[in-house]
Amino acid sequence: MFGVTPTERPLKLLFLLVPNFSMMAFTSSVEPLRTANRLAGEELYSWHTASVDGEPVTASNGTPLVPYTSIANLADPPAAVVACAGIDVERIDDPVLFGWLRRIARQGSVIGGVCTGPLLLAKAGVLDGYRCTIHWENMEAFAEEFPELDITATLFEVDRNRFTCSGGTAPLDMMLYMITEDHGQDLAVAVAEQLVHSIIRHPADPQRMSLRYRTGISHPKLLAAIAHMEAYLETPVGRDDLADAVGLSNRQLERLFNKYLGLSPARYYLNLRLKRARQLLSHTSMPILQVAVACGFTSASHFARCYRQVFGHAPRQERPAGIASA
Repeated sequence: MFGVTPTERPLKLLFLLVPNFSMMAFTSSVEPLRTANRLAGEELYSWHTASVDGEPVTASNGTPLVPYTSIANLADPPAAVVACAGIDVERIDDPVLFGWLRRIARQGSVIGGVCTGPLLLAKAGVLDGYRCTIHWENMEAFAEEFPELDITATLFEVDRNRFTCSGGTAPLDMMLYMITEDHGQDLAVAVAEQLVHSIIRHPADPQRMSLRYRTGISHPKLLAAIAHMEAYLETPVGRDDLADAVGLSNRQLERLFNKYLGLSPARYYLNLRLKRARQLLSHTSMPILQVAVACGFTSASHFARCYRQVFGHAPRQERPAGIASA
């Protein structure tokens, strides 16, 4: 496994669960290991679960899971740890958890995170100097909070003895990648087939569907215009520059947006920027003025007015409980 030579069998993993962890990411990590053991006819991998205090942890889908142990009761540093997180991870500020992650990092454990688990690793300081990724919904907020990290938009990243994964079903691909490294491609393919996973995705594959599939639009000029908007959310381009960038006149650009989207280019662009603002408000503790600037607004009052018009409430009401709205 990533940085660990599987000389001992089974290779032991510890899944660290925090409140509101993603059940999808967790099961997508565990099931390939179980299936590999079954197909190999021997125990290649074993795993336990842990929480900070050993108490049951409830997943984001409302299902409680009773962990095997607490991190305090672990006698030896685990060979590999997988931090499983989900929604509201930005609210976790646990010095016991972060101190434990730093300690096992010093002791040589391989450490990884799935879904929003990489945010916990970054807060603990164990991703410094490593390439990493996170679920696409949290990526912009992650980059804003940790600008010094080398963050990519890939499906998963393996950098020496650190691994990070975007979540959803992506951990399945990451574990198949690990099985290939440890025991060969034939076993990994057999596991994928058992799990009805028809394509084993590459680490560098993108997380999100292409813009064409996300929007349901096939017009190349319109797709180019939307892609240009998405690339310049913090510093919005004017209508003339946007039209020039995709080789259209202003009139042609207006017609395309109205025909396929029922919106003017300006309104569509504004909605994109406000959606990004909503993500930042929900997933970070950035001050509202900083969120406004990061989404291309020159004043907090203008931002608040636009936000209320689209979402029906003030930006500060988007904050999860316990996060300041300054």
